[in-house]
Amino acid sequence: MCANLKINYGAVDIMNYSELLELIKIGEGYTIEFKEKLSDTIAKDICAFTNSSGGKIILGIDDKNNEVKGFKLANEIRSRMQNYARNIDPPLIIDVEQNNDLVVIYVPEGKEKPYFVNGKCYIRQGANSQQLSRDEIRNFFQKTNMIRFDRKLNSDFNLDEDFNKDAFEKFVDEAKIDKTLSKEHILKNLNLIKDNKLTNTGVLFFSNSTKRFFLNSVITSVLYQGYERIDVLDREDLELDFISNLEGAIKFLLSNLRIKSVIKGLKRCDVPEIPTEILREIVLNAMVHRDYYSEGRIFIEIFKNRVEISNPGGLLFDKKLLGKKSLNRNPLIADLVYRLGLVEKIGSGINRIKRILGGNVSFEDENDGFRVVIKREETITEKYTEGSEKSSEKSSEKILQLIKENPKITIKELAGRLNLSTRAIEKTIFNLKEKSALKRVGPKKGGYWEVLDEKE
Repeated sequence: MCANLKINYGAVDIMNYSELLELIKIGEGYTIEFKEKLSDTIAKDICAFTNSSGGKIILGIDDKNNEVKGFKLANEIRSRMQNYARNIDPPLIIDVEQNNDLVVIYVPEGKEKPYFVNGKCYIRQGANSQQLSRDEIRNFFQKTNMIRFDRKLNSDFNLDEDFNKDAFEKFVDEAKIDKTLSKEHILKNLNLIKDNKLTNTGVLFFSNSTKRFFLNSVITSVLYQGYERIDVLDREDLELDFISNLEGAIKFLLSNLRIKSVIKGLKRCDVPEIPTEILREIVLNAMVHRDYYSEGRIFIEIFKNRVEISNPGGLLFDKKLLGKKSLNRNPLIADLVYRLGLVEKIGSGINRIKRILGGNVSFEDENDGFRVVIKREETITEKYTEGSEKSSEKSSEKILQLIKENPKITIKELAGRLNLSTRAIEKTIFNLKEKSALKRVGPKKGGYWEVLDEKE
C-alpha cells in the first residue's frame, strides 16, 4: 500500500504578499508552476518537483498571462488535496499556505528519489512535468549525480568582483523579466543564489570569464584545411559568459562556412550552406546537455567535407528515443535558456534538425560524449556580396590598401568603408590569411594587421 503524503497547513515561514507578487513576475519555470484552480495534474506536478529540485505551485494565477485571479483554500479543497496525497509514494511532507487571495504549495526536493504517483514517475523539464518509463527511471537516477553540477554553490565566485553586470542586464532584458525587480530577487527566484553564493549555473551565465572557474567550459572552434585533423587554418577558444560563448561559436561557424545562392520568391539571396538556426540549435544543445563534471570540452570542428560538434556526456536515454524524449542533465541551465526564448519547446530541436538537414546529419552517442556530424557540399561556389571572383579580387586589393593606411582598422570599419557586410569582410580576410598575404599581430582587441605580400 502507498504511504500517504503528509500535508502541513500553515507550517512554513512564507513570503509576504508583495514578495509573492514579485515572484509571479518572474514567470513559470523549472521550480515555479501556476494554476488557476485545483486540478488532477497537481499530484503529477508535486511528484515532478520532488523528483527534481523542489518548487512552488501557486493557485489562483492564469498561467497564460500571469494574471492574478485569486483562489481560496476551502475545506473541500483540503479534502481533495488529501485524496491526491494518498497516491504519493514514498511519504513526503509538503506545506500549503493561504497568502491573501492566493494559495501556495511548497514542495521540497525529495530525499528518497524516485517518487511515484499512481504508479508513475515524473520529473521537471523546464516549465513542464514529464513522465519517465521504467528504463528511463533507472538510467536517469543512475547517470545523474546526486548533487547536480548546475545547482552546486560556487565558493570561488565573488559576487562583487566577478559578477558580469552587462551579461545579467542583457539576460533580464531578453528574458523579459521586470526590470524593476532587484538583482538579488531575480537571482533568488531563479534558484541561482543561496547564502550569498552563486550556483555554477549563475557563474556560467554571469561571470566575466567562465575559464577562471571551469577550465572545461571553454568552447574550442577549429577550421582544418582538409578532411583530417592535421593542418589548422584557424582556431578560437571561447571563454566568456554562456550567451557570449554561444554567439561567438555561431560567428566562428558562419565566418568559415561557404555561402550559396538560393531563390526566395523572385529574389536571389546569399545564405550560409548550413542554416544559422540549425547551427544555433546544435551548439546550444551541446552547451545545455553536456556533462560539466567531465574534464572534456565542447569542440566545433570544420572540415572540407563536414562539420562536427561534440560535447562530453552521452544521452540519458536510449538513442532510439532521440527526438522523442528529452532529459536534462542540467535543468537549471535549460530553464534559463528556455526563459531566453532560445528554444521553442524543450526536446523539439532534434526533429527540427532532422527535418531541415535530412540525410546530411548524423548523431553519434558514446558513453563519454555525443557528436553531431553535418555533411558539407564541396561543390558549392563561394559567393561574396559583389557576386563574382573579379569583384572579390578587387575587394581584397581595397582591404589591403586600407590596412596599409591604418593597420589598426577594424572589421566593422572596413565594412563601412567598402559598403560590404562584415561577413564578406571576414571571409576575404580569411582568404588573405590563408594565402599568407595578411596576418594578425596581437589580440583581437588592441592588436593590428600586417600586410605580408605586396603583390596581393
